[in-house]
Amino acid sequence: MVTGANSGIGLATTRRLVADGHQVVMACRNLDKAERAAEEIRRRIPTGIVEVAHLDLADGDSINDFATTWPHDRPIDVLVNNAGVMGLDRSSTKQGWESQFGTNHLGHFLLTGRLLPVLRRVERSRVVTVSSLGHRAGRLQLDDVMFDNRRYDRWGAYFQSKLANVLFSRELDRRLKSNHDSVRSVGCHPGTASTEIGKTGTSVANSVIRTFFPVVARSADRGATAVVHATTAAVNGGEFFGPRFLAFGRPRQETPSRRARNDEVARRLWELSEELTGFCYEL
Repeated sequence: MVTGANSGIGLATTRRLVADGHQVVMACRNLDKAERAAEEIRRRIPTGIVEVAHLDLADGDSINDFATTWPHDRPIDVLVNNAGVMGLDRSSTKQGWESQFGTNHLGHFLLTGRLLPVLRRVERSRVVTVSSLGHRAGRLQLDDVMFDNRRYDRWGAYFQSKLANVLFSRELDRRLKSNHDSVRSVGCHPGTASTEIGKTGTSVANSVIRTFFPVVARSADRGATAVVHATTAAVNGGEFFGPRFLAFGRPRQETPSRRARNDEVARRLWELSEELTGFCYEL
């Protein structure tokens, strides 16, 4: 299962997984766009098995509905937490969460927890959480993650959400191991890639991304390499993967930023995430 699979890194990841013989569920907000993308994959790979399901990571009700209606006897081998937004103008999700923190982190936190009983039905299943090279610039202000009491900074909010992705991935792995669970949690980032993400805001930086990134950045297919590696290679829980040269290159295991390795902050973020989503993991 790949979230946000109708474009960018998610679509490129899906194409490569289907080409390698994996059955993929594209969990997407925009069903029309997702169906068109799925049909394109079916044309390219007639033997491939791909389907589309509606999921809006910016809406906790959509996430809960999705998990509730997913057949518990239908296993999921790998959940790829890929969907994300970047550099948005100030906005909020349906539940009132700042959109970037809410979609990129809280949405996947809730989805993973709700689907954990299904993932447990498969021996050695895994959760792959896609972060960003930008996590290295991230600073997590736990007493004001929604920018309620400070000036909104679109890039600070994005980097914060990507740092939260790494902290979540590591804390999930720690809790799974403490529970003697067979599910593994790993993280990754694609480096640089030209996708639709980051192009919708009204700042100068958004304009630069729209204009120049398609020229200087790698393709989404190349950017998906580290994600595909984290999804299909032999990995150990808690590992983090990215391009060899940070922004580009073949995938390798790497060490995330120092702030992303703070176990106490990871624990506090987990507790805050349970409070904000109203969902407590069975761990």
